[in-house]
This record gives sequence, C-alpha cells and structure tokens, in this order.
Amino acid sequence: MNKRPLILLIALCTSLAASADDQLLVASHDIDHPTIFQPDFANQAQWLARAEELRKQVLVAEGLWPMPPRTPLNAVIHDEIDRDTYIIKKVFFASYPGHYVSGNLYLPKGRSGKLPAVLSPHGHWTNGRLYEAPPNIVQQQLAEGGEMAEAGARYPLQARCAMLARMGCVVFQYDMVGYADSKPIEHRIGFTDAEAILRLQSFMGLQTWNSLRALDFLTSLPQVDSQRIAVTGASGGGTQTFILGVIDDRPAAEFPAVMVGEAMQGGCICENAPLLRINTNNVEFAATFAPKPLGMSAANDWTRDMETDALPKIRTIYSLFGVPQNVIGKHFNFEHNYNQISREMMYTFLNEHFHLGWPSPVKEVPFNPVPLSELSVYDHEHPRPADASDSKALRQYMTRTSDEQIAAIRRDDPKQYQMLLTTALQVMVADHMPKPADIIVDHQTLKRSGAHQPLPFKRLIPKEDHGDVLIWVDPAGRSSLFDRFGHVDADAQRLLDSGFAIICPDLFLTGENRPQGVATTMPSATIYANQNYAGFLYNFNRSIMAERVDDLLTTIAFAQSDQHTKRIHLLATGDFAPATVLAKALAGATIDRTAVDLNGFDRRRIMVPTDQQMLPGLLKYGGLGGFAALCDSGRTMLAGFDAGNLGADNQHVTTQKNSMSRRELIEYLLQP
Repeated sequence: MNKRPLILLIALCTSLAASADDQLLVASHDIDHPTIFQPDFANQAQWLARAEELRKQVLVAEGLWPMPPRTPLNAVIHDEIDRDTYIIKKVFFASYPGHYVSGNLYLPKGRSGKLPAVLSPHGHWTNGRLYEAPPNIVQQQLAEGGEMAEAGARYPLQARCAMLARMGCVVFQYDMVGYADSKPIEHRIGFTDAEAILRLQSFMGLQTWNSLRALDFLTSLPQVDSQRIAVTGASGGGTQTFILGVIDDRPAAEFPAVMVGEAMQGGCICENAPLLRINTNNVEFAATFAPKPLGMSAANDWTRDMETDALPKIRTIYSLFGVPQNVIGKHFNFEHNYNQISREMMYTFLNEHFHLGWPSPVKEVPFNPVPLSELSVYDHEHPRPADASDSKALRQYMTRTSDEQIAAIRRDDPKQYQMLLTTALQVMVADHMPKPADIIVDHQTLKRSGAHQPLPFKRLIPKEDHGDVLIWVDPAGRSSLFDRFGHVDADAQRLLDSGFAIICPDLFLTGENRPQGVATTMPSATIYANQNYAGFLYNFNRSIMAERVDDLLTTIAFAQSDQHTKRIHLLATGDFAPATVLAKALAGATIDRTAVDLNGFDRRRIMVPTDQQMLPGLLKYGGLGGFAALCDSGRTMLAGFDAGNLGADNQHVTTQKNSMSRRELIEYLLQP
C-alpha cells in the first residue's frame, strides 16, 4: 500500500534544539484519525500476504527485527496463596538481563494432565494488577449492573484471573513497565528521545518483548498445554493482546477488550511506536489473527461502533477462511471497562473454544480477594534483584546487543543480511519499488495508481538520445535545471550534450510539491494527552525523508516505463542525498550509476525527533553505511562520507571523505 492521504497539518518546528534551518513536519493521520481498514482482498492468499507484511511491520517498528536473543529467564516462583479451588504464586523473571517482569501465577487445584493457559496483560488502571477501585466507582459499577458482586467491582483484575483458574486455566497476570512491582523504569519515561526513534527503542517495543517472554514463561511450565494458550486484556492490555497475535503463532485464542476500533488507537506512549500504524490500524491488526478464535468487547468509548464497523470488517477476513463464526464482538452500554458483563462474554468464549466443560453462558463465581500487599512479588526473602536496570542501562544493553547481532548476521550470512535490511528499509519508508505500469503521467506530474499526491517533474531530452536517463535530485527541485535567465544550467547542459535525458522531480516539500498552510507551532501530532512523543507522529505518518524516497521510487519507475530507456542513473547533492542512497538501495539493479554528495551526513547527530532528516530505524541498521550494502549492483559514489561500517566486501560502492561538487559528480557519472 502506498497512499498519501489528505494533509491535515503542516507545522514548523521552532524547538530551540533544532538545527539552524527550521524543519517542516507533516501529519496526515493521528491517534484519533488513523488509516481506515478496507478488507478488499480477493482471496485467502492475498490476505495472508498482507498479514505477513503486517507481521514484519510490527516487528520492525517495535525494534524486534531481528528478534533479540532469548536470554535465560531464570524465573523465580515463590510463596503460595491458597484459595478454595486455586492457588496464587508470585513470579519474576528476566526478559532482558537486568530487566524483570513480575506478576502472579494462578493455578487450578486438583487438575491433572495438560491445562489451558491464559496470559493476562492489564491496562492503565491505577497500580495495574494491584488495582483497587475506589468506593464511588464500586457503587457506580454495582448500580449500573456492570458488576454483580462488590469483590468483583473492587478488584476486577483479580476477579478475571480467579474465575479463569476456577475454570481450569493456568493464568499469568503480569505488570506493565512502571506499574505495581515493575518500578525501576517509570512508565512513559526514558524512550522518547531522537536516538530512541533512530534505534526503534520504544516503550511499546519493550512491553511487547515482555509479553513474548511471558509466553515463553507460560509454555515452559510442565502443566501447560502449549496448544491451548489464550491472551486477554483490556484497554492498553487489549493493545498488547492483539499486537502479540500479529507476531506470535502460539496464542490459540484472543479476547482484546475495549480496544479494537477505527477511532482512538491507544493514547499512551506504550501503545505507539514509530512506523507501527502507517497504512494500517487496530482493526486490521486484530484481523491478522484469522482463522483462530477471536472475541472482542466494546463500550461507550472509541470502540462503540464495534458491531457496525470493526466486527463486519474482521468477519470479512474470517470468511476468506470459511470460518466467520470464529470471530465475535459485542458492544455493552457501559463506559470504558472490563466489567463482569464483558468478562462473562470472555469466559463463555474460552469455555467453547478450549472445551472447558462449564455450562454456557458462563457466570462469574464470587471469589475471596487477596489483599494487595500479599500479591506483591518482592519481599524480604525475595528482594528485587540487585542488577535491576533503569532505562539508560537497559537501552545501552539493547543497543550493544542489536549492533552485535546485526554485525554477526552480516558476517555469517550475507543473504540473510540483505533480506533483513531490505525488509527493514521497506517498512521504514513504507514503500517498495513500484512497477512501471503503476505510474500515471498527467502533463508534468507523476502519480501512482491508487490514491497518491501528484509529483511534479521536468524532463529534458538531448538531441542525441542514447537511452541514458539521469534523475537529477536537488533541494531546489525543477528550478535547479535553469539559471536565473531561464537557460539550461551549465551542468545540466553537460549531461544533455553527452546524450543523457534528465528527469528532475520536485520531491516532497520542494517547489510545487509543497502543501499550503504552514503554521509556526510545534505539531500537535507529537503531543497526546500531555505526552510529548514524536512516536505519535511517526506511528501514523511517514517521515519527510521517507516521503522523498517514495517520490524518487516513483520517478525511477517512470524512467523505466519509457521504451527508449536503457540505463538509469541518480545524481544528488545537499539534504536530498541520503534519500537518494536509500532509493538506490530499494531500486537495486534498476539503477546503473549513482553519484551523491552527502556533505558529512553520517557525522551529523540528529538531536531533535522532528528533524527533517529523521528516519526511524536508521541507526539501528547501521545508518547509510549499513543500507549502502544494498547498493550491490552498478556503481555508486558516496562523497562527503566516511566509509564507517560500509564493509570492504562491497565492490560496487566507492566512498570519499571529502565532498564533491555537482560538476565533479557528473564527471564521475560520465566516466567510461
């Protein structure tokens, strides 16, 4: 998918930390206005291909491409709280060395054989799994009929786990980062700066990793049936539920509550990550669980249209597999919740699909709550581990481990490395090399089939056309082809005299490709619920650099479409040179020669998340030097660039530390 929707916001970054030149930002979508899911798939194969794209998109966006090493959990399970038909134990384990996941394990009594298991993430309730509703909320829930018993109204998260354990399920309820016993890293703090975005390190990625390791923990228990694993959570826990289903095959059933809809997509930093929802949304994420059983509840919140919008769309996908009955959804007339009415829908759903043997519909049995202090994992005999790390130390570990892992793949398996980087780059720019037939020409604009903003361009034809086409990339756009008197620029004339046709596009925010209505305030798309995080912007929108790569790929495909074209070349200087290198990396052998001057881009540190040269993920994969490894055909000159991690094995790329003028780059291109 490659769509550039109506631009709703253009803003000028006025941060004091910005570089000398003010940077333009564009937001097409935001948390409350995501891309709308259209389930227009002709057959199952088309959908499965799309689901695989989404899996890779989520993995890249959350910093899990490649998947980090699964280090030993070293799980500690201690103490035992006895209840009538189940017991509760306390658990902590290391999802990363020095980062601990904590929670409670509910185990049914008197059960033999392998048991189904339920992973139970919580949402943004105060104190998480140790939530206790205040008296006024308890009375309100009872009065409205959402809860039938005071214990369930006061401790709804305990109620869920207790009932599932009574039904014969092993249940693990674990802490979100910064909640309950997970204290060393404060929720929403430590993963919001520019380097975190460049390395795809995010709160959401960390919590997703914790969920994956929580599945590892559950499936390691001898009494758990690994073929009957369910996941259920509400609100932010609902987000964790369906995201886990996108990337991991182990869950056999899911029940995300009050989170699947096409309105608000998740209001916390822990539910948003750069690249995650570009061209997609929560409804499509939930649909990837097909054909496995999926249940959903909705409330009088952003999910209120569940039965008329999200559910029919998801059922369309399930129908491709012939099992539309495997997805259910219900709106309940309550405010945002996971109350007893919704919980009983979930119990009945799991009872049916896991064959638990309870009368249907399942009614929640009253339970005896455990005092919150007794559920806490750490105590005098089991203190928090001494190596528990803060966000700084954890990010240092994540950076070092990722760098070492990617370097090892590059060294040991070049083909896998190429695949790894190609996939990552396609997600980072939300694009791929289009087919020439996809390009529509309308006078002096280009457009891809489907919704796409027109790309203005200028083409100059030589007197003697030898089939060489040069794509001229300049910050001034088409006007750079001419001097102030309207004559063809001397450098351009040199190319024309040598038989090169020239195509020059107005890349994004250049020349006529510059939407009107520029404001002078920080973009609201980086701020949500008083949380200033550029991940809110890049979660839904391509970066400016990615938009320019998209325009370049469109231009390359247009050059290919001309039957007279024999060879295509790229020439770029200034701020557009990095995007040109990335376009070459994706275009591959389509490009014969590339000559760019990067003007020390690799030495410049991007300090502001909204910098015009920001590309989420660039540092994780080694910067331009890493992606230059994909320039493995033709000849590429990278001037104004330190070889860095380019690798001595790439014979197709030449680098030089000093910059080159446009005339010098042209002479390089004209060499035999």
